[in-house]
Amino acid sequence: MNRFGQKEDETLIELSDTLALNDEIAVLTSVKTPGSPGEESNGVLFENGSNADSELPGNSEGISSTESTFLISNLQVIDKHRQSKDSVFFNDGIRRIDFVLSYTDEPIKDAEKKAERRKEFEKNLQQAGLHLETEDKKESENGKTFFVKVHAPWEVLSTYAEVLNIKAPIKENDIPPRNDNPFEFLSKPFRLPKEVMQPEPDYFTAPFSKQRQELYLIHDESTFFTPSTRNRIVYYILSRCPYETEEGKKKFGIKRLLTNGTYLAAYPLHDCQYWNKAKDKNCESERFTLYSEWARFLRFYKEQPLDLIRKYYGEKIGIYFAWLGFYTEMLFFAAVVGFICFLYGWITMDENMSSKEICDISIGGEIIMCPLCDRNCEYWKLNTTCEPSQYSHLFDNVATLFFAIFMGIWVTLFLEFWKRRQARLEYEWDLVDFEEEQQQLQLRPEYEVKCTLRKRNPVTQEDEPYLPLTSKAARFCFSGATVLFWISLIIASMIAVIVYRLAVYAAFASIMENNESLEPISGLLTPQLATSVTASCLNFVIIMILNFLYERVAIWITDMEIPRTHLEYENRLTMKMFLFQFVNYYSSCFYVAFFKGKFAGYPGDYTYLFSQWRNEECDPAGCLIELTTQLTIVMAGKQIWGNIQEALVPWIWNWWGRRKARGHPENLYSRWEQDHDLQTFGNLGLFYEYLEMVIQFGFITLFVASFPLAPLLALMNNILEIRVDSWKLTTQFRRPVAAKAHSIGVWQEILNGMAILSVVTNAFIVSFTSDMIPRLVYYYAYSSNESSPMAGYINSSLSVFNVSDFRDISRPLENPMGYTTCRYRDYRFPPDHERRYMHSMQFWHILAAKMAFIIIMEHVVFLVKFFVAWMIPDVPSEVKARIKREKYLTQKILHEYELYKLKEKLCQKDCTVDLEREVIATEGKVQLSEVM
Repeated sequence: MNRFGQKEDETLIELSDTLALNDEIAVLTSVKTPGSPGEESNGVLFENGSNADSELPGNSEGISSTESTFLISNLQVIDKHRQSKDSVFFNDGIRRIDFVLSYTDEPIKDAEKKAERRKEFEKNLQQAGLHLETEDKKESENGKTFFVKVHAPWEVLSTYAEVLNIKAPIKENDIPPRNDNPFEFLSKPFRLPKEVMQPEPDYFTAPFSKQRQELYLIHDESTFFTPSTRNRIVYYILSRCPYETEEGKKKFGIKRLLTNGTYLAAYPLHDCQYWNKAKDKNCESERFTLYSEWARFLRFYKEQPLDLIRKYYGEKIGIYFAWLGFYTEMLFFAAVVGFICFLYGWITMDENMSSKEICDISIGGEIIMCPLCDRNCEYWKLNTTCEPSQYSHLFDNVATLFFAIFMGIWVTLFLEFWKRRQARLEYEWDLVDFEEEQQQLQLRPEYEVKCTLRKRNPVTQEDEPYLPLTSKAARFCFSGATVLFWISLIIASMIAVIVYRLAVYAAFASIMENNESLEPISGLLTPQLATSVTASCLNFVIIMILNFLYERVAIWITDMEIPRTHLEYENRLTMKMFLFQFVNYYSSCFYVAFFKGKFAGYPGDYTYLFSQWRNEECDPAGCLIELTTQLTIVMAGKQIWGNIQEALVPWIWNWWGRRKARGHPENLYSRWEQDHDLQTFGNLGLFYEYLEMVIQFGFITLFVASFPLAPLLALMNNILEIRVDSWKLTTQFRRPVAAKAHSIGVWQEILNGMAILSVVTNAFIVSFTSDMIPRLVYYYAYSSNESSPMAGYINSSLSVFNVSDFRDISRPLENPMGYTTCRYRDYRFPPDHERRYMHSMQFWHILAAKMAFIIIMEHVVFLVKFFVAWMIPDVPSEVKARIKREKYLTQKILHEYELYKLKEKLCQKDCTVDLEREVIATEGKVQLSEVM
């Protein structure tokens, strides 16, 4: 007898085949007492570890877990010393804890109402077949928190495994492995032990069926379903379990209970401490293995144990780390080529004729440039920009053109090879038919609650909730207007930064010119560079602030739209967040690349923003160095801030939380309490990880022509990112609920779109931001020096202006040297020409060459991209053959099983002619299936 006065083998919960829980939770088959030792105490719904007999009311009286705890706490002393702090089992040491719910019962607002919700919710969980065990608050380290441990018995697991179409092993895979790579020994230093890389054998699998349990390789019911599969099933039940009915509307789901404060947390348990193996031999200690072999930075050069990650965290997180690892591997090739292009610029820096002429005292020292701002700025000499022009050659050289074309092809190779890698993972992780299995996907509980109207589904012929078209249209209009408002806010902030650039540019120009105190740095820190650096830093701060605010707005308006499924919810939120961050992060780079210096006018007729601030001009060596500065600050700043936010913030919060438990004996600080003090990964945890990487992908593809070192910076960041993400997931966060995913989802389409756009942006950067095309036009069409074709290029790229033609608004206040002319960057006729200050023929030649280059480069790169994409199949032929082979063998096994069952049935009865014909017909179907 247990403490409820009941026999161990007595069944408390018996549900018939027709039982339905408030039309939301349906148990398809009756729950019976399992025969395994792990389920002997199936009827004990609330335990605190005592074997003392007690005449307390059983489940039939509807007592809640909280009330049970109160009744028991005064009758017995709970002995937690017999339970290891790492235990992931009930106090009987047999039933595994699949989920934990925590709450407090302090006298706060709506305390009684919350207690009633918990009582009803837990009663419904019991009726759904789950086992609950409550830890009294006196046993928690803070003396305030109750922990409700949830266990799913075999009957529940097997029932919902069939509902969720979970695949289970039926036979060990006998397909020969791929041929060994002859160069595999070279990768040996980067390999992990086989038991880490392949934690379990490869099996042929089939969707689980309760009626055919003997078909599956069930050695032990308690370990047949992995912990990640178990917590996925339990969360499915928790998310659909009702807790009250208000005004005729059902309310259900653990998410709503967490939102309204009824429960503090709901989470599955880690299997052990990350720095120690579990003392219980029944625990796998996979968390310790992941930390030791994956989450430490010193393992940065090792491959990732993707199969173990998938087994512990689920396919969705496994796919993310597989994609991130593959992206990092491909970045290595881009980083090497980019670094070589940078070295080429470094080596040839002294050979650059343009910077030589600028730095030459007899050339650049004699060229007087027009003032950089109105009235207060003075005339200046060209050679003051000597050093910036030299550094500009590091990124603005012929290798830039090659690298832009290379990256256009690289991004195609990356996306195509990822499709192949993804197809292989789909096969290895039993995700080939995932879309077919989840055609409609599951409705979001929020959708079912908020949509009170119902209509018949033409496919299932069942009544389903739906959102009227008028309501949907109104919600979409409001959502779209909100997104447009925030994008307008970004544009307004960018204009404000431009105004800042114009105002500060004039101030820097007036302060820094002819200032003897700034003489040591004046060669390097020009007004243009000073303005660009400060404006980039200001822009980065604004970007971070807008991101912080918009994240909350995006989630709110997505919730307001009431998406039908979880996939639809994620896709909508993804598009909103990506569209916003695309504009937020890249708008300043687009401005510098395609607008700055293009509409400045000329000294006699400058263009003004809002009729007040004179538009910026580019440096005589071009605007590319400023685009490089902008890109470096925003990209590097985002990566540094992201790593700080991802790693340091959770660590600080957890450190602060652990301080409270220092005074408690270690053996009293239980596994569920340790995990309770960790941070929550959340449903959108992976969303932000993908978003961060996709934004980085945009930096290294959209603007890579201006900064060949961008892939190298991304590579170094991603090497750190993989270990930071794995470290925080393994050590700083609660174990996420396992979820399935067969791909990276909508991010694939976003990457494809950015890959196409990158060809266009890089072509325009090379043409309009770089100084390469004007130099090539001069080299082939205007050079007159055969021994040094580029000699005289600087003089050719600068037009002449008569200072007497200045308008009063822009005329310098002082001209102590009595200059009569000044130079400016443009291609216009001189003041003594009959078409004075109008664009010269050289300008039109250069413009035609730029447009021709854009058309040619785009067509060449797109042609190569499409050819490469056509040449590389999305699914390797080997994987296709294996998929067909596995489907054939699985189908054969299932048919043979059905035939065997039919023959067994016939042996138990008298053989009749009709039954014999049925056997013959079944055998014929099997043979036909084999032939097909």
